[in-house]
Amino acid sequence: MRSQTDLAAVASLVAAGLNDCEISRRTGIPRSTIGHWRRAERRANVGTSCATCGHPAHDFAALPASDYAYLLGAYLGDGHITRHARGVFRLTVYCSLMHINIAWWITLAAERVIGRRASIRADPRDNLIYVQSYSKQWPCLLPQHGPGVKHSRPIVLVDWQQRIVDTHPDQLVRGLIHSDGWRGINRIRHPGKTYEYTRYQFTNASADIRAIFCDACDALGVEWRRMKERDISIARRASVAKLDAFIGPKR
Repeated sequence: MRSQTDLAAVASLVAAGLNDCEISRRTGIPRSTIGHWRRAERRANVGTSCATCGHPAHDFAALPASDYAYLLGAYLGDGHITRHARGVFRLTVYCSLMHINIAWWITLAAERVIGRRASIRADPRDNLIYVQSYSKQWPCLLPQHGPGVKHSRPIVLVDWQQRIVDTHPDQLVRGLIHSDGWRGINRIRHPGKTYEYTRYQFTNASADIRAIFCDACDALGVEWRRMKERDISIARRASVAKLDAFIGPKR
């Protein structure tokens, strides 16, 4: 007879998305026993599991909100989800090879959100880093997933996402800037004098994602203006200082 501690430990690892072999290695409990418990749990929870991914009913309010808001921004900026064998999905977020610090931040956020290890893979030929995480839950946790590129379909936050973003607009903006943004020096040359000032720029082909970015900036009291159709500029000194306080360097 196994203890309640064993049952709780296995239930926690199942919820984290680990398979029976990995759970057995971690706990020392036979794989057949774990499989039996898993099947019994499924029978007991008929009607209470997610119809999309089969995971126990999601408690979105229990997500680490700050990490989720940051990961959402990184995904909307430069991420996508693909389906693999046995209903498992892979989240991939792309980073420049020169921004290893951002890749680590995204990796940490993904691990905290999904509750399991994510990986980093470098591709020097394309000057890219791939942050990747596998789970059946990603389409539920990032419901903006869909066929085709993001700017070809509506991108709208669902209610529970909006509640997280309303609480942590700074982390959403941080993720969007880290994926599709830039901070640098703008120079305006006049005869006899050159003016320089720091500004942020966010560029995205999706009007919906640009609107999500601008709404979050409004919530933070950050002034922005539209430069071109796809470009949002933040150049007011006070607004740049607000972003500098939490975005962190792209280096």
